[in-house]
Amino acid sequence: MIVQKVIALLIMVIPAAIAMYGIKLIRDAFFYSTSPEAGFMWGQLILGVLVFAIPVLFIAGFILHHERKKNRVQPRFMVPEPDEDE
Repeated sequence: MIVQKVIALLIMVIPAAIAMYGIKLIRDAFFYSTSPEAGFMWGQLILGVLVFAIPVLFIAGFILHHERKKNRVQPRFMVPEPDEDE
């Protein structure tokens, strides 16, 4: 039981750390753009947004999946059961 909780914690912490790195990339792109010798870093900004958004979506999907298993979500978030015509 403890091992499962540690694994679940790691599943949440590793993407959060990656998302923090994405925030750092976004912040650096904005702060370096104020420098007169450097232009705006569009590549770093786009990479930062992607590195931030993908782990956040992963964490959201993980939480939704976990809550669906325990039936703690609103009906609009439940997966519809297939109709059996037979």
